[in-house]
Amino acid sequence: MRYFMKRCKRIAIFSLLFFLVACVNEPFYDVYKSVENRQWHRTEKQMFHVHVTENSRPYDVWMYIRHTGEYDFENLFFIFSQQGPGIPTSSYKQKLNLATPDGRWTGKTAGNLYENRLLLQKNYIFPDTGVYVFEIAQHMHENPIRNITDIGLKIVVK
Repeated sequence: MRYFMKRCKRIAIFSLLFFLVACVNEPFYDVYKSVENRQWHRTEKQMFHVHVTENSRPYDVWMYIRHTGEYDFENLFFIFSQQGPGIPTSSYKQKLNLATPDGRWTGKTAGNLYENRLLLQKNYIFPDTGVYVFEIAQHMHENPIRNITDIGLKIVVK
């Protein structure tokens, strides 16, 4: 009986820990947009419409980029814009490093595809509920830039 109780206690603790870990930092919004023909033109803004129903919890806002090994640069400059209820429209330039100084690609890899992410806003609290629009536009000297396959936006509940 003692062995049975210890085993049940261990199973209960493991189940509780698993449940707590599974509920932490769950994605609230997770959308990728494909880049047509792997050519991202400066005028092509990737737009993400996010419907926020709760504005009392903090969120982390992440941008994801997928590119092939044939991408010509070690970084990506882009413009991140946002608008929505209770905030003025704002835009700012960002840089995402995609390779180390010696030329090795960073991020997760699957064959010839690489994925990098950048935290754009940490512990962000939306000022109101409603639809927020986030835009990501490339801001490189070359136009179009080639071998970018997808742009993603992920918003995670803290």
